[in-house]
Amino acid sequence: MKSAANRLAFVMTGLLAGTMALSGPVVLAKTPAPAAHPTGPAADYPMVLGSPFEIDGVKYTPVDTMNYDAVGYAVPDALVAAGHEAAITGAHRTLPLPCYVEVTSLESGHTILLRLERRGPMSGDGLIALSPGAMAQLGMTGPHGPVRVRRVNPPETERALLRTGQQASARMDTPPGLLAALKRKLGVLPPVEPSPTTLAAALAAQHAASAPAPVAQAPARPVVVRNTTPMPAPHPPKPSTPPKAPATAAVATPKPAPAPKAETRTNARAEQKSATKRSYVVQVGAFSTRANAERAAGQVGGHVAQVGKVFRVQAGPLGSEAEAKGALAKAKRAGYADAWVQRAP
Repeated sequence: MKSAANRLAFVMTGLLAGTMALSGPVVLAKTPAPAAHPTGPAADYPMVLGSPFEIDGVKYTPVDTMNYDAVGYAVPDALVAAGHEAAITGAHRTLPLPCYVEVTSLESGHTILLRLERRGPMSGDGLIALSPGAMAQLGMTGPHGPVRVRRVNPPETERALLRTGQQASARMDTPPGLLAALKRKLGVLPPVEPSPTTLAAALAAQHAASAPAPVAQAPARPVVVRNTTPMPAPHPPKPSTPPKAPATAAVATPKPAPAPKAETRTNARAEQKSATKRSYVVQVGAFSTRANAERAAGQVGGHVAQVGKVFRVQAGPLGSEAEAKGALAKAKRAGYADAWVQRAP
């Protein structure tokens, strides 16, 4: 019985070996792994600029500005996707997407880091649109707050936090002196423009008040010229000739002061007219380095003025509102979408 069982096992083993030899090795198919989303620095590339576009009649051209630094107003972002309200993100009209900026509230001085992911604001005069989470971290409670926006290059650890919807660490508060300078930079036109006649009269009065007061002069005294020629010895008068009357002293009449020359009056009128025309400047932007400010000034035909550690680029003074609008349009075509018009001091 035992030998019969052994023979049966041997036969079965042979049959199994033959079957495997005919069919070949068994290969198990592998299920392909799903493609992973980019992580790390790869998630921030490629950066996209896009084509020029218009908002409220103003053309905006996206530009990869490395040292972007501007002041303006922050507004709520209405294009935040549902479920991403807590993320610290924002929208900008010209900076590349995505990129990272520091936003400073000019009211509180608080500064946060956020990731720009969208184009906007799509209406109004806002410089940047903030997600609800970004507004909460910045401490903004109203729908329209003055801010400073500065492009930065944060470390990968902070980039990763923002990409995953978390907050980066808060920045140091801006000191009051710098906040005051940034607020002065964010000046706006008055709500009611004075008429040209009123403006000309005000400038003429200011010019007259700054002119030196005339020096009072004593009135000129009349000069008496006496006849010092010796008189000849008198002769006896002839009966038929009446005696001559004695000579009287001649009194010189003072000459009136000469009238001002026509050229002087013309120059005064030209100076007053020139002062009347210089009434607007275009604030192109502010930069942390003089080299960048001079490059921007060359693009828009402006000049550079240093205010503390900030280099401000202006175009003007300009003589009319039409000239100011033309200079503003030139600055925006050059890529400085946040340029604005201000009354010249």
